[in-house]
This record gives sequence, structure tokens and C-alpha cells, in this order.
Amino acid sequence: MTSLRKALRQLGPGLITGAADDDPSGIATYSQAGAQFGYGMLWSLIFTLPLMTAIQIVSARIGYVSGQGLAANMKQAFPRPVLLFFVTLLLAANTLNIAADIAAMGAAVHLLVGGPAQLFALGFGIASVLMQVFLCYESYVRWLKWLTLALLAYVGVVAVLGLDWGQVLMRTLHPQLHWNRDTLLMVVALFGTTISPYLFFWQASQEVEDLNGGSAGKTLSREQVHGHLRRIKLDTHVGMGFSNGIAFCIMLATAATLNAHGVHDIQTSAQAVQALKPIAGEHAALLFSLGIIGTGLLAVPVLAGSAGYAVAEVMGWRDSLNLKLERGEGRGFYGVIAIATLGGVALCFAPLDPVKQLFWAAVFNGITAVPIMAAMMLLATRPAVMGPHVIGRKLRVMGWAATAAMALTVLALAIA
Repeated sequence: MTSLRKALRQLGPGLITGAADDDPSGIATYSQAGAQFGYGMLWSLIFTLPLMTAIQIVSARIGYVSGQGLAANMKQAFPRPVLLFFVTLLLAANTLNIAADIAAMGAAVHLLVGGPAQLFALGFGIASVLMQVFLCYESYVRWLKWLTLALLAYVGVVAVLGLDWGQVLMRTLHPQLHWNRDTLLMVVALFGTTISPYLFFWQASQEVEDLNGGSAGKTLSREQVHGHLRRIKLDTHVGMGFSNGIAFCIMLATAATLNAHGVHDIQTSAQAVQALKPIAGEHAALLFSLGIIGTGLLAVPVLAGSAGYAVAEVMGWRDSLNLKLERGEGRGFYGVIAIATLGGVALCFAPLDPVKQLFWAAVFNGITAVPIMAAMMLLATRPAVMGPHVIGRKLRVMGWAATAAMALTVLALAIA
């Protein structure tokens, strides 16, 4: 038990980042992939797991070793137009993602109790801003994580369906796909919802927050630094493994239920609920809605917070979720968070289908991730940024492989 508690204490930014990765956009994209392609896209989650883990470790190491977030490091390493290009991409992707997530949360409440989904979305947006400004993120995330456990219902569905695991394994390793524009579009969406730019900025900034809260101003020994880098590795492996494990079950559950019964296109949240009925029955809508709301409340602060960190670092403002607005601290930082969140809420009033909005948010994330990942890899290999802790050969190969995989997929989609 003591060793278990010790292991759990090693988990932090990586675990939270992994949980936030299974946001409503991710749930919708994985569900659509399972419904549209059956078992054909399961391979993508096996393929992306080591790549997303590597690139998140890179972002976390940059934050911890340099003591600065990604945007602050980019500000020092690249010309200002390049920096502004990266931050603009992040803001656009995050605002679109926030809009999609909040719209899905409003639709989830509508599914349960009826009423105006857009009004519920507005309420979630305002509540999210207030929680980020006036509450410590770590204090309320402890409660939100319990809501995300509703996603384990998909694991239950997979367990009770009596699947032919030999066939699942065969179709995962040898997918039967017709490679056309629709297939490539789905791959870009899956890569984008799994390896998303906001996760890079968030985890790097959270490592800086932890550093400032514990070791700020201290001279760390080489052994202490290496010990923390090992913690980052463990934390990120666990977080990304949890994220992709849940994603695999979501896709497998929808493939074995919706796709198997001829439902190949999820147009509404109510259709997505059908995947949970084998285990949840009449409570399927409740479980689905709790999962969407819980992951949304967990992810929206990560999305808005990563935008806040990036802009604050560019502008030279103080940035920390521990700043107290009532003391006049962090006005610019919290202002960006509010603008990004409420800008996303405003997009909820556009005549867009929430499920399709979630999917296209994932596609846009996949496209914007490519140049940001390339910039991160350049930072992580520069002694001027990392000192004696530049990333090693294995991490360098995996990080560039992740970047190349994203770039080639986007390029293939562009010329398809």
C-alpha cells in the first residue's frame, strides 16, 4: 500500500493532461470513427500511443528544464512573426475546441432534461470562467475527475458484449480500409484529437507551476533533475495510456454496437447514447451525459488555460492559476482565459450541429499541431534552451516520427 501511495504521488500534469485529452471532441470523434469504420480505425490508437507519449514528454521536459512555458521559449528562439503565427494557431484551435466542447455539454443536458441547449452552454461557459478565476484548478479538478469515471461505462460495454477478441486483434493489426478522402479526413481527426496543441502548452506550463511551487529559487542537483525527469516519464506514460485506453474502448464499443447495426453516421448525441445501452439500459443517457459534462468541465479550463499561458508569455504578463484577481493579479492572463471561453460560447450560437462541430475541431487540431510540434522538437534539442538536458536519441526519434506522421497525413488529405 505504501508503494502504491508513493507511485500515485508521482502522477500529476501528465495524468490530468491525459484525462483532458478524452474531452467531448475526442468522445465524438472516436464514436464517429467506430460507427463509420467499425474496427477499421482501432489501429490508429495503438499507433499514436507511443507518439503522443513522446511528444508530451518533450513538452513537459521543456517546461521543467527551462522553467518557462512553450510560448516563452519560442519567444526567445524564433522571430516574432513565427511566434505570433504559432500562438494565433493555438488561439484559433482552442476557441473552436472550446465552442465544440461547451456546445456538446449543453446538448448533453438537453438530452437529459430538455430545454434550450444553447442556454445550458452559456451557463457552462460562465461557470467555467468563474471557476478558473476564483478557484484553484487543483481543488476542483479532484471532483471533476469522478465525473469522468462515467467514461468507464464504455469499458463495461466492451466487457459484456462477448466480442471475438481474435477478430478484434486481427482487424486492429490488419485494418480493412479503402483509402480515400473520407478515410484520410478521419485519420487527421483522430490524430488531431489525440495529439492536440493545447495539451503541449498545458503540460509544459503545469510543470513550470509545479517547479515554482516547490523548487523555485533552489539549485537542484543533477540527481534531483534526473529524478524529476523520470517522474515526468512515468506520469506521462500513465496519463497517455489511460487516455488511449478509454479511447480504444469508446471506438470498439461504437463499432460493435452502432456499426454492427447499420448506424454509420452519428448525427446527434442521442445516437451516440445507443452504444452504452447494452450495459446501461435506460440509464445510458445519464452515463453519456455525465461523461460529456465531466470531461468538458475538465478540458475547457485546460483549453482556455493553455491559451492564457501562451498569450501571457508573449506579452510578458504574470501567468499562474494561483494568481488572485481580487488582489489585482493576473488581469491579462485571466482576461485571455475569459475571452477564449466566452468566444467559444458565442460560436455555440452559430447554426452548427454539435457532433459535426466536435469532429471538425479535431481536424483543425490535427492540422495546427504540425508546425507547433516541429518548433517543440527544435527547442528540445537546443542546448541554449535545455542546457545539459537536451532530449536523448530515442526521444528525438519518436518526437520527429510523431511530427512526420502528422505532417504526412495532413499532406495526404490536402492532395487527395
